[in-house]
Amino acid sequence: METVEPKAYNSQVGALGAIAAGYRQTIGLKSDGTVVAAGDNKYGQCDVSGWRGMVAVAAGNAHTGNSHTIGLKSDGTVAAVGWNKHNQCEVSGWRDMVSVAAGWRQTVGLKSDGTVVAVGRNNEGQCEVSGWRDMVAVTAGDWHTVGLKSDGTVTTAGNNRYGQCNISGWRKMRAVAAGYLHTVGLKTDGTVVAVGWNKRDQCDVSGWHDMVAIAAGSNHTIGLKSDGTVVAVGWNEHGQCNTSDWCDVVAVAAGCAHTVGLKSDGTVVAVGRNNEGQCDVSGWRSILLPGK
Repeated sequence: METVEPKAYNSQVGALGAIAAGYRQTIGLKSDGTVVAAGDNKYGQCDVSGWRGMVAVAAGNAHTGNSHTIGLKSDGTVAAVGWNKHNQCEVSGWRDMVSVAAGWRQTVGLKSDGTVVAVGRNNEGQCEVSGWRDMVAVTAGDWHTVGLKSDGTVTTAGNNRYGQCNISGWRKMRAVAAGYLHTVGLKTDGTVVAVGWNKRDQCDVSGWHDMVAIAAGSNHTIGLKSDGTVVAVGWNEHGQCNTSDWCDVVAVAAGCAHTVGLKSDGTVVAVGRNNEGQCDVSGWRSILLPGK
């Protein structure tokens, strides 16, 4: 599938953001536009019960605590709850948005005209996206931000200490995902590439094929195959990579130390760290499915 233009991407935004995994919380967008949450709520990041008319959700995924949750409304405006020390929740003035992403201390929004806005901590330049054009997707890591252009190339801003921004040679990309210190790209041929910190083998994706979606946790990487099965590499201390028995999955999300999958029947599965109840999603139903 070739990269789509921003307007076409807007029609898919709900499917692409129906589940989100943050530091220690999991967020689900239901088919009726309401939102459910499970997990740590220390900063109010799970206070989404009053949200209505949502088409996508995103969750900040820090490796050292604290988190926030973002919701994109059907009218192109954005809501935010949770940790706001760096003003990462100051999105009330945003308009004409078609996609959102949440990093550790930054929030990124893709507008219908293909431009990008960002708020939050900018010490590493991760919010310097005002010059970006022709974007069709955005994603945010801890200290870097990644954008996918309509021509299938990728651009980045922010910290590059571990080479997580070394994507200048990437071509024919279909999707991108940003972890703590690594970046993952899904190509139009179903293969996957990754750059950045690889101490936990989170970048060992060169053998992956037939992929239709990717997700990056703090130190692990998830791939959804065309047959509905899921593969994972990287840090597995909490069992967050134990997805080999999953089937009928249509979307995936990766948090700090847990992994979430949306099944074709609208239910959700999760593995990994569950100390804060972030994997307690077995009772969720009617989560928004791709193409709906």
